[in-house]
Amino acid sequence: FSSEAQSVLMPENTPVRLYYLASGKLGIPIFDALRTHPQVSLLGVGSQPDRAAGRKQLLLATPVASHAEAQGFKVDRIASVNAPDFLAQLRGLDIELLVVASFGQLLKPELLSVPRVDCLNVHASLLPRFRGASPINMAILRGDDKTGVSFMRMEAGLDTGPVFCQCEIPILEHENADALEQRLGELAADHIGDVIWRIAREGLQPTPQLDAAATYARKIKKHDGAIRWDLPAGQILRMILAYSPWPRVAAVVPAGKGPKRIQITDADVVAGVTPVTRPGTVLAQGRDGLLVACGQNALRIQRLIPEGRAEMKADDFLRGNPIPNGTILEDFFPGEQ
Repeated sequence: FSSEAQSVLMPENTPVRLYYLASGKLGIPIFDALRTHPQVSLLGVGSQPDRAAGRKQLLLATPVASHAEAQGFKVDRIASVNAPDFLAQLRGLDIELLVVASFGQLLKPELLSVPRVDCLNVHASLLPRFRGASPINMAILRGDDKTGVSFMRMEAGLDTGPVFCQCEIPILEHENADALEQRLGELAADHIGDVIWRIAREGLQPTPQLDAAATYARKIKKHDGAIRWDLPAGQILRMILAYSPWPRVAAVVPAGKGPKRIQITDADVVAGVTPVTRPGTVLAQGRDGLLVACGQNALRIQRLIPEGRAEMKADDFLRGNPIPNGTILEDFFPGEQ
């Protein structure tokens, strides 16, 4: 803290005045904790604007906005947090802290200077590992055995600010990104009130990150889910887990009316299978699912989403779409690569 920030620390028993910016699922448990914590005064919540989604392009609120409004809380839809009108709104609230979690916009220095004490970001990794947009997905994709949340002072760089504290959890076997995000949100919620109080009322100071150890998690794109059967089955399984619920790992299978895309939602690795045939070759099918040769070992697909249909067991799909042993499953639709 600067000497100026230290001078504005409030009386010991006064709730901390703050504004919360969040959009993604990670931010939902944190919102619940902020709304109910006796040492916090939640003066407002802001989220990304509603966006068109699905085939019908219906406008949908962000997960945080939808949840908060269901609790009767007004949520500001903010097209740009750096716009003069929002800066004026925030200054009028006389906040001590700005708390940010999975929000999705860059905060410029003028905004970061508005709170009287500090700006706190909740980042879903053990910084400096996996700075950037997709730390949860990347932790699974890289096969990490642990991850956590970092409570970080925000600055102009990409997740480069000093860290107040970190909380760690193991990544469970066969845990996908959706489930891990929920657990990380709950982990952050368990500690957010205490961290805020220590910053605003006890002068907790952050520790600089070790920049030399930094790694990055770039933004995920839809094509990242395109399967490559020449990869080891274990890596493909990590892709399935990391890219759930979006963009999901997609493959192409033959069907009665031509090739059909499927999204793989659950699978496991069958070790000890020597790929004597081309990767992507169907080795077996039945009640246990669809067994496909990979670059190393084989992948048993157990659940999938056929194009235009709901999720189902692989054997239910196979009853209507039999795939003989020896069939080659392609990586892409013809001409898509």
